[in-house]
Formats: sequence, structure tokens, C-alpha cells
Amino acid sequence: MLKKEIPVLLMLVVTLFSGAQNTTLISENQEPISYATISFGNGNGLFADDAGQFYFTKKLYSDIDSLYISALGYKKLTLSTINLPSTIVLESKVSKLQEIIISGLPKGKFKIEEIEPITHDDYFKCWLPTIESEIAVFFPNESAHIKRLKTLEIPIKVESKNWGDRKQKTSEKRPFSTLFKVNFYENANGFPGEVITYDKIVFIATEKNEDIYELDVLDHNLIMPKEGLFISLQVLGYTDNKGKLLPNKKYQEVKTKRGIVKVSTTFRPLLPFTDDIVEKRTFVKRVFLNGGAWVRYEKENIDNSNLLKAGLNNYGLGFKMEVYKTEE
Repeated sequence: MLKKEIPVLLMLVVTLFSGAQNTTLISENQEPISYATISFGNGNGLFADDAGQFYFTKKLYSDIDSLYISALGYKKLTLSTINLPSTIVLESKVSKLQEIIISGLPKGKFKIEEIEPITHDDYFKCWLPTIESEIAVFFPNESAHIKRLKTLEIPIKVESKNWGDRKQKTSEKRPFSTLFKVNFYENANGFPGEVITYDKIVFIATEKNEDIYELDVLDHNLIMPKEGLFISLQVLGYTDNKGKLLPNKKYQEVKTKRGIVKVSTTFRPLLPFTDDIVEKRTFVKRVFLNGGAWVRYEKENIDNSNLLKAGLNNYGLGFKMEVYKTEE
């Protein structure tokens, strides 16, 4: 049954976007700008793919008159959706990144230490990722040793909520392929501040993954700042079987007594939350709203959260790191 549905779904996507505007973002030196943010100015938006392309059509977004484009290292740009060009050049800006990098590659002997991830199997104790939300976890630096991040240990829940009720052990899980972007931020007075690297660090999670997704980040040479750092996850959207972002609409329009309400699409896998961490280390922001301001994930800042009502304040992200011996 599933195999028959997939071609129909792909046909609908192709038909729906056959009249879409395919726009590419490039830098001044003609390089594509990957995973840029395209905001609609109303709390919604989408992202460019790895080749700097995004898809916009008035058939889907009839009420959108302007696009607000931003990307790390480039000046923000506002464009009218009328006669949208096929290629847009973003102007680079002076970066503060070199001020944030605190050391080069560590040398000498090291040992591997781990901050263990925390996971569980309860569907109702999980965060439902949406396009407009980014979630970050703070990790303090608890010693003077040089530490380089080796792997991220990312808790995920891939099964649907009724998976445990299925009688056939051989039943296939519903397939999905979701692209995540990982960001690293300095600690700015207890909140996520400037980015630590402009590297595009992404991974794809599918129904075949285990409870912990291990992402190798060693080649990015991420050194733990003395003030600690924030590690965040951001959903970019579903992908095709080649890992390219699909041009799906990122929200649904629901008719209510107050008019049309735009409800953001949720994406699998889910992110398990925990009450095993005493400190409130988890922060969230709405990428397309309120200027992307971060707030601590607690009742004082978040309304109507079932997770917070259950006392679940934190996402149990973990990682392994190389800890280098201090020179005597």
C-alpha cells in the first residue's frame, strides 16, 4: 500500500510546484549560499537548500508581498515577491567570527570524556520540531583543560505514537527523511550569542535511526570556550531520497471563528525531553518571529506547554569530547 502512495505524493509535489519561482542565492564571488533564512514577515518562512535554492509560488503564499532574506556572514535583504529574480546576490559583511575563535588545534595527549545524552520512549514527553523553532542547550566549561568536540549524541524518537500498539513485529515504520542543521553559539550572559563557526553542519534523520543519533563533528575543530557554549538543532524540512530539501509548504491554514490561523507543520523525529537535569539549560526561539530572540524554556516564558506542565524543562543532548592534558 505504501509503495503505491509514494509516486502519487511525488506527482502532487511536482504538479503543485511546476509554476513555482526557483530562486538561487549566491555570494559576490558566485558561490551558492546554503541554508539561508527566507522570512515572510508574518511568523512563517522557509529555508534555501544546500545549493542556495528556494522555491516560492503565489499559489501557496498568495498573501506574501515581501521576503526578508538573511544568512550568516551576509547583509540582510528585503525583496518584493513581484517579479522575483532567478538569482539574488547577497552582500558579505565584516564578521566577528575571528574574535570568537579562542585557540587553534590542540596538541598533545588527550582522553575521551562524555556528557551522556538522556532519552526515553514516551511519545508524549517529546518536543515536536517545527520549521520556525530552534532549540539550544547550554553546556558549561567545568575545567581549564582544552576540549575539542568529537561527536554529538542527539536523542531522537523515530516511531509514531501508536507504533507500540501494532501487532505485527515486521510492520514497516512510516518512512521520513528530515534535514537538521546544527549551530554552535558562544555564551552571552547566559543566552546564545554569536555563532562559533560558519561551517554548514547538517544531518539527515530517518525512521531507520536508533534512539541516539551520533554526529561526527571532529573535523570542524570546535574548541569549548571558557564560558561554555550552546549547541542547537534547527529543522530545515523533509528531503527527497537524495537528501535535497523538498519544497513543501511549511504550515497549514486552519479556519477558525477568528479567521484563518496558520499552524506550523511538525516534523519527525521527535526530541525527547527530560526532568533529570536540575538546571534549566534549554532555550528556544522562533526563527521567523520576534527577531529570532532566544528565551529560556520555562513556564515564565512559554504558554500552554504540556512538557513544562509535566516538569520537563530540558532536552537531553549529549556529546563526546577530546580533553587535552594541561601543560605543566
